[in-house]
Order: sequence, then structure tokens, then C-alpha cells
Amino acid sequence: MLEKVNREPGIMFDKWRGFTYQALCAEWRDKLAAMATSARGNILKMTSLAASGHPGGSMSSIDIYLTLYNFANIDPAQPTRDDRDRIIVSHGHTSPGAYSALAAAGFFEIDDAIAGFRLAGSPFEGHVERSVPGIEWGTGNLGQGLSVGIGKAIYARLSGQDFHTYVIMGDGEQQKGQISESRRIAVKYKLSGITVVVDYNGLQISGQIKDIMPQNIADEWKADGWQVIEIDGHNFDEIYDALYRARVSDGPPVMILARTVMGKNVSFMENKESFHGAPVKPDRLDEALGELGVDNDLDRYREKRSQGAPGARRAIGADYPEVDTGEPILYAPDAKMDNRGAFGKALVSVADANMGRDGFVMGVFDCDLATSVKTHAFGQKYPDSFFQFGISEHSTASVAGSLSAEKAVSVWADFGVFGVDETYNQARLNDVNHSSLKLFCTHCGINVGEDGMTHQCIDYFGLLNSTYGWKVITPADPNQTDRIVRYVLSRPGNHAVIMGRSAVPIVTDEAGQPYFGEGYEYRYGRMETIREGDTVALVCAGNMLFVGLEAFGLLRKDKIRVALYSVSDWSDLHADDLKALSGYRHVVTLEDHNVKTGLGTAMASSMLEAGLATGFTKLGVGRYGGSGKPAELYKMLGIDAASVAERIRALL
Repeated sequence: MLEKVNREPGIMFDKWRGFTYQALCAEWRDKLAAMATSARGNILKMTSLAASGHPGGSMSSIDIYLTLYNFANIDPAQPTRDDRDRIIVSHGHTSPGAYSALAAAGFFEIDDAIAGFRLAGSPFEGHVERSVPGIEWGTGNLGQGLSVGIGKAIYARLSGQDFHTYVIMGDGEQQKGQISESRRIAVKYKLSGITVVVDYNGLQISGQIKDIMPQNIADEWKADGWQVIEIDGHNFDEIYDALYRARVSDGPPVMILARTVMGKNVSFMENKESFHGAPVKPDRLDEALGELGVDNDLDRYREKRSQGAPGARRAIGADYPEVDTGEPILYAPDAKMDNRGAFGKALVSVADANMGRDGFVMGVFDCDLATSVKTHAFGQKYPDSFFQFGISEHSTASVAGSLSAEKAVSVWADFGVFGVDETYNQARLNDVNHSSLKLFCTHCGINVGEDGMTHQCIDYFGLLNSTYGWKVITPADPNQTDRIVRYVLSRPGNHAVIMGRSAVPIVTDEAGQPYFGEGYEYRYGRMETIREGDTVALVCAGNMLFVGLEAFGLLRKDKIRVALYSVSDWSDLHADDLKALSGYRHVVTLEDHNVKTGLGTAMASSMLEAGLATGFTKLGVGRYGGSGKPAELYKMLGIDAASVAERIRALL
């Protein structure tokens, strides 16, 4: 637990990283004070030059930033080394403060940050981004930083490293519910390797926090089991002392509540919420810089800015680990199995092939649904790598995404309505940050049946495909699910594997053997030709192939032989497959998804853009489905086998 420590006299500057010594020396105290004055001037210059930004909070956080970036165990010459401390900036709008402090700590030249701030093409964006050396996570969507920090702390534990994670937060964002989820998670898992610093300047955009949304920040953190230290956030001795005590504590995680002043050290800015998101007007910049004793050399930066944006500063992200995919599990034609069950077995199989290898890190996350989403077997076999976060989906999405950006395999399994619909903002921010999350969603589409429309995730593709990195995959049966799971776990990037709830028949070829059985090789992005035919091509989303096969059988009785295709990979349709489809007189797509934004829409758009013309009909979910047996709901929505066959007969 926390104890007050004694001060120690001066030590050489280069030996202090990692909070090696108990207290500041006079030399460092003077050096930090000089840095703070210069940094406040730089904050004013970059926001005034860009005519936008957030100077007020940057000036209240700057003393915290300077202490962390100068004393945390990080290396400006090697900003991505794996054993570094992680510093997460949660209130990303204070980017001018973070950039100024990083420059002062030697990560890059401040001139580039001032001249390039908020300039198109510059890495120094309005909210912090990982393109800037020293920035660990792009933020600004408030409330997610603590979850991201937990992901880093979990990586430290799983990889056996002793690095510490620091999360700097604003006070207004404490109103976010995701933070309370994360506080409980950190305490449950005894993450003493994470420290939070809250910049408590008492103001947010609309005024004083006590008027906008009153809360007792210190007591809320204490109630969830955190240790709390309250300090003057502009006193370098107190800041360093609190961070040192948190670093050496082996008790519950520590939150440092740093009382600060918005716009600190410029009299007309202090305690004025108007400077939260607005720069100093040009006619008062001389006055503001004069109070700081800093020269106004903005003309020099204006000239530099006119020459264009500085280039990107570093490659983003850790290398994805090498993964042994193990041996596929084969399911016979008469197997009674659902895709989610096949996922669970494949997950354990891949873990068995890799866990125990030196340096291999894998984490699996659950939100109170392990038996339903089939991660319980992994949890029983590898309990140290299984994280039960309860009903905390928002935090789980960010934690799992954060871990996936390290050299680790990160898996989150949940119902689709929670794993996609409820957490789209987190999925988007994960993608912005180049994560490699493996999201396995069960109980998707109308297949969830009796749970009704509130639980029918029918927009998984429409949402995730609106990002630039997520790949959405819908396996057709347990055999293909097994191969897809192994593929996804061994590849970088964000992948969402979408499954239903019910058991599905094993897909067989015309000889009655498993189509996706022995000898099958999963090829991401390629259609599968399930049955040959002519005139009409029935193209099924993978998770609707069982309906397509039944419709094919009904049509064959009428001596109508349509071609039957399965598409598991909606995000990247292959040009050769689209060209092949254009050779049919008519294409019919079938999906268990909102027909406005799903496979049919993506395929029609891609074919049109490629100049491929044919008749086209989209069959899918045209309205919320209601509650009932899946087969009954499919019939009500016109996507059961009989309805599909009737539509094709009408086309012919």
C-alpha cells in the first residue's frame, strides 16, 4: 500500500527514467519549470497558428505530461521497444500539451508540431494519433483511455514484462459509463501495474463540472477499490512523488487526482471554459506570450507551415505473432453441430498448438456468455489467459482491441447485438488504431429466433464495413468455421466472424461428402461453387447456405437447376468471381442481414463499378423479425427455402 517517501538529493538526468529515485532533485525541478514555460508558449503558438484546438486543458495538463514523458521508462530513440512503459492520453483533445511535452522530452522537434498542428497531411492531428512518436493510442472519443490502458497492463502480465501503464484523463470524461466498467475490471484483476492521473481543472465545454454533471470523482474511484492520491497538479514535487509512490505500490491500482487550473499562467485564460476549445485571439497572443516571458515568433512558423505538412514520424503497431494453426477438426455429414460450437473447439485446438511457446501471448475475453459463445472450454484449460469481464461490453471491446495492437492474439466472443451493435464506436476506434482484434459473434441475424428483434443483429456487415479495416466473414457450416477460425487467428488485422445460434447441416457435395472436409483449403475472398447450374445464380451468404441448398433441392424437383454459390467473405469480393456471376441471366443474393446494407448491396455495387451487367435480385431481412422459431421467421420474411424457390421460378 502507499506510504510517504523521503526525498533524495540530485542525480544525473539520464538515470531517472522509470521513476528510479524517490523524489525530485533541484536540478530537475528547475529544468521542468523551464520546460513548462516553454511548453505553454508552444501550446499557444500551435493553436493560434491553426486557429483551432484546445489550449485551456493542454495548459492544465502540461505539468503532468512533462513529468510522465521525462520520467517514465520510455526511450525517444526507440519509441516502440516492447518493454517500454505505456502512456495513454485519454483526453486526446489536449494534443497540444502532449506534443509539446514529447518534444521537450526529445521525441521530435517542436517546430514540426507547431507548424504542422492540424494541417492536412500532418501527423500532428487535432486529437492525438499513433503517427506521432510516443503516442500509444489515438483518442478523443472520451472514456476509452482507461480500457486501453488495461489492455496494455494485461499484455505486461501475459508477456511477463515489468513495464508500467499510465493513463492521463480529463475530469469531464469521468461522467462516461465505460470508465466505471474499467475501474472494476482493473481492481478485479489486481492490475497494480496501471496508474491513472486525472486532470481536475473543474471545467468542461459548457461550464463548471459541478453544474453540468456533479460527481465526487475521488469517492467514486475509492468505492470501486482504487487507491487515491490528491495533489496540486502544478507542483512538480507532488506530481513526481505521487507517480513514484504509485509505481512502487504493489496494492490496488492508484488514481492520482491532480487539481489544476485551466489556462494556467495566462491571467485572462485561467479558469475560463471558453478556452477549452478555442485558441487565443490574434490580438491577444502578444499579451499571453508576454505573461509567460516567451517570444512571439509566429511569423517564422507561419512561413514553415506554408511549405507543407511534415511527414509521418513512425511505423504504427507491433508485429503480429506467428501462430501455429494446428490440425483441422473434421465433422461428418451426419454431425449435429452449430458453428459456434465448432469455433469453441477450434479455439482450444489453436491454443493447444501455441500456448507455452516462448513469448507467445493470447488473451480471450468474455462478457458473461462463455457457455453460449463457447469460450468456456478455453477458460477452463487456460484460466490465466481468460478474462471474464461481466456485462461490460464497451470496456471489453477497447481492452481486447488494445491488447491486439501488441504482439498478442486477442479474442473477444459475444452475441452480435453486443459485440457489434452496442460497441460500434469502440470497433471504429480500434480500427483507427490499427488493432488486430479477433471478434467472434454468435446469435446473429434472424437465426437468434425467439429472443426477438432487440437481439437480432442484422447490421453487422453494414456497420463494420463502414470502417476501412474490418473484414466480415460468415462461415457456412462447422467444417468451414473450423478452417476460418484457424485462418483468422493467424492473420493480422481486425476480423469479425459471424455465426448464428442454431445447429446447421454439414454442407456436402453431390456425392454426399463434406464439401469443406478433407482437402478443402480456405481461400479468403473467394466464392465457393456448391452446385453447378445455368440461367440463374443463387448466391448465399455463408450463414444462409443451408437455406440455399434446400431451395436448390425444391427447384431441382421441377427440373430447374440453378447455380448455387456460397460467399463467406463479404468485405473483399473477388473480381474473377463477380465476372463469373455476370455470365448468368440473373443473380439472386440471399442473406440473413438487413437487405439495405448487406451482401447483395455490396455485390451489386461492385459489379456495377466493374461494368458487369446482369439481372439482380436481393433477398434478405426487410424489417425487424419479431420473436419465434427461426424457420417461422424466415418464412414470414420471405427468406425460407420455399419463398426463395418461388422467387426464382417467377424470374424464369
